[in-house]
Amino acid sequence: MTDASFTPRVFSGIKPSGGLTLGNYLGAIKRWVDMQDEAMENIYCAVDLHAVTVWQDPHALRQGTREIAAGLLAAGIDPARSILFNQSQVHQHAELAWLFNCVARVGWMNRMTQFKDKAGANAEKASLGLYAYPSLMAADILLYHATHVPVGEDQKQHVELTRDIAAKFNHDYGVDFFPLTEPVIEGPGTRVMNLRDGSKKMSKSGESDMERINMLDDADTIAKKFKKAKTDPEPLPETVEGLAGRPEAKNLVDIYAGLTDQTAEAVIAEFAGAGWGKFKPALADLAVSKLAPISDEMKRLLDDPAEIDRTLGRGAEKARTIAAPILQRTYEIVGFLKS
Repeated sequence: MTDASFTPRVFSGIKPSGGLTLGNYLGAIKRWVDMQDEAMENIYCAVDLHAVTVWQDPHALRQGTREIAAGLLAAGIDPARSILFNQSQVHQHAELAWLFNCVARVGWMNRMTQFKDKAGANAEKASLGLYAYPSLMAADILLYHATHVPVGEDQKQHVELTRDIAAKFNHDYGVDFFPLTEPVIEGPGTRVMNLRDGSKKMSKSGESDMERINMLDDADTIAKKFKKAKTDPEPLPETVEGLAGRPEAKNLVDIYAGLTDQTAEAVIAEFAGAGWGKFKPALADLAVSKLAPISDEMKRLLDDPAEIDRTLGRGAEKARTIAAPILQRTYEIVGFLKS
């Protein structure tokens, strides 16, 4: 392997804790599917090592991992064109993460806002894994010399940390071995908000199931949730600027835009002045047409968990063929002795 020869490559993952939602689909999965048509190698995984930064029921973790795989496959990730696996089957992730724990600085970790958000007032009781997981995320990416990572805006900080770790490793050892990965943040609907409170991100752990669209929801449930989604009394404005201060309205417009690959401006141009009695049924019909087939296919795939496991296993084999020589070269650079 020659240092600084970086194949254009995409890496990203989803944590298998809880079910997939529309936020996962529009914020990540839909773009991953589209990226298969670009001239890059695509590597996607269920990041189950990240899931155990907080305690997970073992049965639920296995089921959640299979659900991630089923969702990606049903949405259009093709194992013949992309590498799909679960993280724990490629032991090199954990090994490189330890090296990066020794490269990253405590001050860098202290700036990670997601740890503060997730640990809150109980930071002293949080796991060390929750604190250090950004270095594992960096290892996930750099283990494959990934040049691009599609992320939501809230994950951009982790890609910046990945770049810092790569730059420090390269500098400390006088090499040009790890790429400075670029975050890919693009398109409408990349941040999907709660259907009952447009100021909060759609979450799989929200209090009410009506707050979110689950990727396993059937057609009737999808339609019902959109028709009952919170709005305000005003009709849709004439311009996008008119959505300012109207979080629920903006969220529904953004979802419509994301599902149709349009801009919010195009959606407003189509529905300017329309009331919610017109827009919400249109959005419900659109969502059902796009999401119900994915839900049906997910359920079909989940009926055969052994085949999902085989698919992930084959993907892990492909991932290891890329990861193993990169980790071995890293060990050589660091100075580890191997007989």
